[in-house]
Amino acid sequence: MYKIGELARLAEVTPDTIRYYEKQGMMSLGERSDAGYRLYGDHDLQRLRFIRYAKTIGFTLETISELLSIRIDPEHHTCQESKEIVDSRLAEVEHKLSELIRMRDSLQRLSAACCGGAHSSQSCSIIEALENGASGDIANQANSA
Repeated sequence: MYKIGELARLAEVTPDTIRYYEKQGMMSLGERSDAGYRLYGDHDLQRLRFIRYAKTIGFTLETISELLSIRIDPEHHTCQESKEIVDSRLAEVEHKLSELIRMRDSLQRLSAACCGGAHSSQSCSIIEALENGASGDIANQANSA
């Protein structure tokens, strides 16, 4: 059995994180020792590691709760449910990646267009391009209204 500090250390979280997950219903309250300490078992450590790993790959706490319910009661859930949750998250990540690629490409074009010299920025191509881009966005918004 582990005290909350030991459990936190093993799972690489803080005791406050464990208490938060308990309040959210994602972790069960530890049993109390005779001295009043909360005690946790290996199943609690595994659950905490499950939550922590799911967070590192971008799942929300709400989605992690769904995955935990599937994990806890596998007879009443299908593998398809888990896959749909993962595929939904994957689609979100793919969308963010495409946005990041567009941003990277734009930044590369801005950087390549600028000489980077020590002269005045009055005719800086980066500032001009950003100004033109902002003006274009305002014009596009006005035209679509």
